[in-house]
Amino acid sequence: MSKDRRPYKGRSSQKPVPPKPVARPIQAPESAEGMRLNKYVAHAGICSRRQAAEHIKEGLVSVNGAIEKSPGYQVQTGDEIRFKGKLIAPEKRLVYILMNKPKNTITTVRDDRGRKTVMDALQGKIKERIFPVGRLDRNTTGLLLLTNDGNLAEKIMHPRHKMKKVYNAILNRPVEPEDLERIRQGLELEDGAAPVNWAEYPNPKKKDEVALEIQIGRNRIVRRIFEHLNYEVNKLDRVYLGGLTKKDLPRGFWRHLTEREVRMLKHF
Repeated sequence: MSKDRRPYKGRSSQKPVPPKPVARPIQAPESAEGMRLNKYVAHAGICSRRQAAEHIKEGLVSVNGAIEKSPGYQVQTGDEIRFKGKLIAPEKRLVYILMNKPKNTITTVRDDRGRKTVMDALQGKIKERIFPVGRLDRNTTGLLLLTNDGNLAEKIMHPRHKMKKVYNAILNRPVEPEDLERIRQGLELEDGAAPVNWAEYPNPKKKDEVALEIQIGRNRIVRRIFEHLNYEVNKLDRVYLGGLTKKDLPRGFWRHLTEREVRMLKHF
């Protein structure tokens, strides 16, 4: 008579599956205790403090599940802060990128219409959340700073600091000497005066190209200066930004700022 062979009830040969770790919520660290909410958002690499204050007033920021519209809210240790529904926390490592922006690129972190942005040019090589400081319109090329340092971004963009910027513009026709002089004297546009530090022909034989230095940062200001005099800007390139130049930085490329350059921007 054959023996009854019952299934073995001993230890399984399969390794036990460890439980999945429970993700800890992102909360405000002790170092953020007493920090203003707009500063907290800026330090999370979202935008400058000034822009953060606007986003907060628009109701895009919540604290512990409730919309907080006061930029001056004092962050408490353990607060759960969200921007557009996503948990955020201050970046620990500050990043400073100088890009020679290519044409047909949007100066924004993302674009709802699927157009190419300056972040695409970084090809995912920067892990930290950074944002462009100021704007260059889609067809304007040249120097652009990207960072997660909200304090520096605020300083650069605030009108009182008057950061110097130099642009080279190629127009649809030669610029008359008297029009160049009007630009030098400062035009009055629909939204106020448009002063320039200087304006000149880089090449005296090419009157359709003008270089000028400005310290104002209003939207499309250089293009509007020429449009006011019935010129059309065919090409616009920013070649100087607060002491930074395009030297050894081809179009579409980027690099990290040196420590000396960061110090220069912080103390310009």
